[in-house]
Amino acid sequence: MSFDCGFKYLFALSPTLKAGVMCKLQGREEFRRIDFVQKLTRDQILPSTAKTPDRREQQEEEAATVQVREQDRDVLVLKKVSSERPASTAGSGESDWRYMVVSGTPEKILEHLLNDLHLDDVQDKETDTLLDDFLLTYTVFMTTDDLCQALLRHYCAKKYDGKADSPVALCTKRKVLLLASQWTALYKDWLHDDEHSKLFLKTLYRYVLDDVYEYPILEKELKEFQKVLRIHRRHTVDEYSPHRKNRALFHQFSLKENWLQHRGNVNEIEEIFCRVYITDHSYVSIRMKVSSSVQDILKIVAERIQHPEEDLTLVTVTFSGEKHELLPTEIALSKTLESSSRIYTYRKSDTLNPFAENEETQQRSVRILGMNTWDIALELTSFDWSLFNSIHEQELIYFTFSRQGKGENTLNLSLLLQRCNEVQLWVATEILLCSQLGKRVQLVKKFIKIAAHCKAQRNLNSFFAIIMGLNTASVCRLSQTWEKIPGKFKKLFSELESLTDPSLNHKAYRDAFKKMKPPKIPFMPLLLKDVTFIHEGNKTFLDNLVNFEKLHMIADTVRSLRHCRNNQFANDLPQKEHQEAKFYTNHLLVIDNQQTLFELSHRIEPRV
Repeated sequence: MSFDCGFKYLFALSPTLKAGVMCKLQGREEFRRIDFVQKLTRDQILPSTAKTPDRREQQEEEAATVQVREQDRDVLVLKKVSSERPASTAGSGESDWRYMVVSGTPEKILEHLLNDLHLDDVQDKETDTLLDDFLLTYTVFMTTDDLCQALLRHYCAKKYDGKADSPVALCTKRKVLLLASQWTALYKDWLHDDEHSKLFLKTLYRYVLDDVYEYPILEKELKEFQKVLRIHRRHTVDEYSPHRKNRALFHQFSLKENWLQHRGNVNEIEEIFCRVYITDHSYVSIRMKVSSSVQDILKIVAERIQHPEEDLTLVTVTFSGEKHELLPTEIALSKTLESSSRIYTYRKSDTLNPFAENEETQQRSVRILGMNTWDIALELTSFDWSLFNSIHEQELIYFTFSRQGKGENTLNLSLLLQRCNEVQLWVATEILLCSQLGKRVQLVKKFIKIAAHCKAQRNLNSFFAIIMGLNTASVCRLSQTWEKIPGKFKKLFSELESLTDPSLNHKAYRDAFKKMKPPKIPFMPLLLKDVTFIHEGNKTFLDNLVNFEKLHMIADTVRSLRHCRNNQFANDLPQKEHQEAKFYTNHLLVIDNQQTLFELSHRIEPRV
């Protein structure tokens, strides 16, 4: 059959394509012709002497949609689109055609993805994007167990189009291994908690060991798979012989699960967030090692609230009101991580009664005034970067779709959002706890400079938080304070504030952020807003088919995290010069109650 006939046969149901017309194909055989013709176009085998279509015909052809049906129901909808190919691939940067997924069943989307994969070292950009879209969003429309079972079915398929052990079957095995490697590399320790994933990887590895003797070409994929799974032992082809027992090798893999260590086993040196409450609405947000003792925590809290350490004790209080005093040598954090309780610091002389609201927190000096603003901004950026760099892209998907187990699967994202909220409250707390007008003016000036430094350091998360803290209603109403702010600081604050202007969908922020080179930290609530807007504005399923165009838009937004993390922040501040700033920013004193903040505001500047 000639190439021209191939095109005519493929689109026999609609010889003249018009906008909105769908070409319906029945079953796998006709679906395969799409890949055949697409491959011919991609490889430039099709004759180039054909008449060049005019613009109208080209637009009509771009609008063509191919609908794959099985058993009288739609299973896959593809859209024919033009694709700009790089000069190194196409020879002259000319455009070709390919079929992009619009919607489909999970099984057919996966089948199309495997058909579209290349076994070359370099994938097409569109194929890379399709693979990434699928891996980032598959949890929306199928479980991990479903994905694992589907991949095993494709790998173990002995027949393809009625032919036993065809070259296509071997090619499919290699593609499954490629997809599994990409999936494992993308999710890393996220798969540690999923028993289906661990069993799948063990089973697939055993299948490859069984097949590599018959298909030596699989040895390359096997080595790559071993690298992903961190299996360091090398085998020869003879060792893969089916005459040898693979049970020992499989047993070795099951015991040597370096990669499959449980993520929940928190390392003793790992640092976590912890709130130590002083009153019901005031707390010190500290970052401590899990192995820290009660005495270590008390030392930090005592320094932050400027109270004698020997007069304090730590008490866990459950939400039912039950209290338990902790001994100085106990490990406080490990006990409270798994229970629904708060940690309070009490005065020993008060017989396990908390501090009175605002009684102690107001009686303290303003230490921040003696610190360098650039150092403080640098430590805020270092703190935020450690949290931002730990966020997995999948966390944004779970956060948006509110999947089961959301709390565990969005831990790092939640910590960064919590940090942003705490920095905002910290700014208001520091200003409103300062009763002297002169020092309060200095504080506002200092926070404006810190915000400017955060912007210069490309930390938009803390930048937004500080500006929002200065714009808190309880701070904005301090007319006596703002009147004494010098004009150049008011002008600087106005310029910085303009970047937070929400008009035109935060155009000012988006334009400025786009010009910044990585590494950079975005304002995470706005990124989540973008993903949520796409989610709520588009249906996840269309006629019982997965709306993959919606998932592509979400994945495309989530992928922006990669660009932000292309490089690493360099902390070039000498150790001795930033110890005080580091301690200060790692242990923020916060009042988390707007009513309390308003009471403080009216106390330092009563209403006239």
